[in-house]
Amino acid sequence: MERHELMQLLAGGDAVSKAALAALVDGGEYVIWEETELSSETRARAYESRRRSYQRRGIETMGLERGVQLLREHARPVRTGKITSVDGSWIFQLFLTEEGSDLVACIGGRRPERRSTP
Repeated sequence: MERHELMQLLAGGDAVSKAALAALVDGGEYVIWEETELSSETRARAYESRRRSYQRRGIETMGLERGVQLLREHARPVRTGKITSVDGSWIFQLFLTEEGSDLVACIGGRRPERRSTP
């Protein structure tokens, strides 16, 4: 998928989609995988589990609860992708329809700061 196509899918969306779009416009790296082996329900269960882990670890997220809800409502296979902000501080997980023509959900997560080892 070309960058401009992905930008169109993210345009006009919710706050997390707008943040993902901004990361993409700023030159963030992205990848969209072709595989659609897992259903949206399987992805929703995985991200619900991650939500609890992120909360325990104090990791900031955007759109996680809504993203899980949208994945459950979609109830079909999804194509996944990822946008990483230029500075690497945010990662946005993308969930597209099987053919990649529409955005189903977008979830953002701030990468924890790495601690330097003495």
